[in-house]
Amino acid sequence: MEDTLFTANNIWMMVCTGLVFFMHLGFSFLEIGLTRQKNTINILFKNVFIICIGLLLYCLLGFNLMYPGSFIAGILPDYFIDLFGLSLPEDGLTTAYADGGYTYWTDFLFQGMFAATAATIVSGAVAERVKLTSFMVFTVIYVGLIYPIAGSWKWGGGFLDEWGFYDFAGSTIVHSVGGWAAVVAVYLLGPRIGKYKDGKINAIPGHNIPMATAGVLILWLGWFGFNGGSVLSADPATTSLTLVTTCLAAAAGGISAFVFSKIRYKNYDLTMFLNGILGGLVGITAGADLMTPTDAIIIGLIAGVVIVLGVSLVDHLKLDDPVGAVAVHLICGIWGTLAVGLFGSMAGFDQFLIQLAGVGIVGAFCVVSAFIILFIVKKTMGLRVSRDEEIEGLDLHEHGGMEAYADFRMNQH
Repeated sequence: MEDTLFTANNIWMMVCTGLVFFMHLGFSFLEIGLTRQKNTINILFKNVFIICIGLLLYCLLGFNLMYPGSFIAGILPDYFIDLFGLSLPEDGLTTAYADGGYTYWTDFLFQGMFAATAATIVSGAVAERVKLTSFMVFTVIYVGLIYPIAGSWKWGGGFLDEWGFYDFAGSTIVHSVGGWAAVVAVYLLGPRIGKYKDGKINAIPGHNIPMATAGVLILWLGWFGFNGGSVLSADPATTSLTLVTTCLAAAAGGISAFVFSKIRYKNYDLTMFLNGILGGLVGITAGADLMTPTDAIIIGLIAGVVIVLGVSLVDHLKLDDPVGAVAVHLICGIWGTLAVGLFGSMAGFDQFLIQLAGVGIVGAFCVVSAFIILFIVKKTMGLRVSRDEEIEGLDLHEHGGMEAYADFRMNQH
């Protein structure tokens, strides 16, 4: 019976790993859909690079850095022997590992999928004007070092975990880690040509909204694995509750975003609807296993309003974010983390203060780290493509003129 349960748990975790991997297709579709056709190949290249290099880095360094076993002052691993590469522990394929929830190999692969997500968030925010090589250098350092260090403070048993900070599936550890870096990158890059002119905010429409819609629906599906797998077993009660709260928050986020956007801007904005769904998903991620269905709906409803106000705030600060990544992943990530202290079974003023402290500490670490990395890259390699390259498109200049829809364009003639 114990072996049967162990097998069932491990299969569930492997299914969730596949669903989280599938989310990278969703991110890719969303990003290319909300940007211009001339940069499609560039965005797809970045997303494929992120998942490939992310897995390799997490194998070589990140996994052991994130789960070191013991710390110096709860902050850094207290040893560097056996830090590099994967080494199967004696109990790694038995029920003694992870309370019988999964094997060591499944543990690595599931967590590795999360690692790549942080850089994917940045990819969307800097789309259409970042140098490909510079972005790749940033990704290697940020995913290889910064993400696992921040993650270790909670999920690896570091000082945030000792304080009682709670982040079930990564509203802070994944989404805001990527979101803080996105803010810094967008600030250092500057806006796209034509985005802000004569004191006005000019919309730059994406070229394929149906694909962006498909991307969001794929991401929603992938969140079944993102949150469902974070139960770390196939426990029926917790897994089923987590999937219910995840879906309800997503639905509520979408509804409130489009309604609030209609009241504010007098139109039915599909992109706000889509980002509202994502905002609800990010918002529930920190406490999906703690909330009642009603709690989840309230969190999602607030997240949808936060999205509309967040996108407006980012624009008024002249931080050009083509896909709304800052509003979705950073602002809603903060909201979801704080919501653990306001709703659900852990709600309380002390817990809220702990959540707030965790948000602030992780935010400060990520902002400083991202700024140092990107500032050095900017001063040495350069961060932004030339004006001509941006106007003519990165596909032409970074990828030898490769076209995303070459046959379609030829058939038009």
